[in-house]
Amino acid sequence: MSELPRVYATRHLPGGALGRLGERTRLDVWPEPGGPGPEVLARAAREADGLLCLLTDRVDAPLIAACPRLRAISSVSVGVDHIDLAAAGASGIPVGYTPGVLTEATADLAWALLLAAARRIPEAERWLRDGSWIPKLRWEPDLLLGRELHGATLGIIGLGAIGCAVARRARGFGMRILGWSRSLHPEASELGVEQTRLERVLAEADFVSVHVALAAETRSLLDAGALARMKPDAVLINTARGGVVDERALVEALRSGRLGGAALDVFEEEPLPTSSPLLELPNVVLAPHLGSATFETRARMADLAVENLLAGLEGRPMAHCANPEVEERR
Repeated sequence: MSELPRVYATRHLPGGALGRLGERTRLDVWPEPGGPGPEVLARAAREADGLLCLLTDRVDAPLIAACPRLRAISSVSVGVDHIDLAAAGASGIPVGYTPGVLTEATADLAWALLLAAARRIPEAERWLRDGSWIPKLRWEPDLLLGRELHGATLGIIGLGAIGCAVARRARGFGMRILGWSRSLHPEASELGVEQTRLERVLAEADFVSVHVALAAETRSLLDAGALARMKPDAVLINTARGGVVDERALVEALRSGRLGGAALDVFEEEPLPTSSPLLELPNVVLAPHLGSATFETRARMADLAVENLLAGLEGRPMAHCANPEVEERR
């Protein structure tokens, strides 16, 4: 009987996926919150045949070189910008990821952020909690006035699965929808999205929701020039990746009144530094990267990541492989 492969997992995961993985491998799991740092991970995974990681774990060329037994890497994430795919490919290591399963949860969060920003919910809660709602101000005609979604224009940047899921929600609210993506998406058109130039989306939208992957061509896609094209009372929602938006330019636009507000789940640096000026702005809604944070979605992500890893270890094609040329060479 052949020896079971060794697997190192950088976190405990919701659901029963790790239990199933432990039945078919010699599994070692990092026991503490936050995950191991790069040097600790390199030592811990040195003898591993498989690595199960998260988007916060940097899997770069030095780490891969330090783990010569690695035959498969699987990330519990949709994005794989934390993994050096070229280095993994050069070592013949397939890299799995988990697309699709978090579409509805992330779209729900984007919509929640949009509603919270439109109706100034966090600001209203702070106002109520600090004792400002006194009898004299029981009902004021101009108190905390927000924005209606019905009849407003939503701009969607990135018309993949999540962008289209947000479009379905917008239709239910009677919104006009403009969209831009690097390629045409028939499903978006079927949902009533008018696909057009990015400049027009920015200029006409009352709310702009970002859903593009972070890549070289999308980094700082929404820079100072792009933000300047938006309406002065528009709201920007980002649940994609922080690097898609130039954060310094966004802060300046919000401070100066060139932009009405923002609702952000992702940031250029995570965790968001306590010195970030975003924390001081009243017209910003903030969340700590919660796009996929539901019990159901995180368990599905763990299931898919484990299945990807087992497939890679057993020489089978992964359900979702970020560097399929490795499997083709196999």
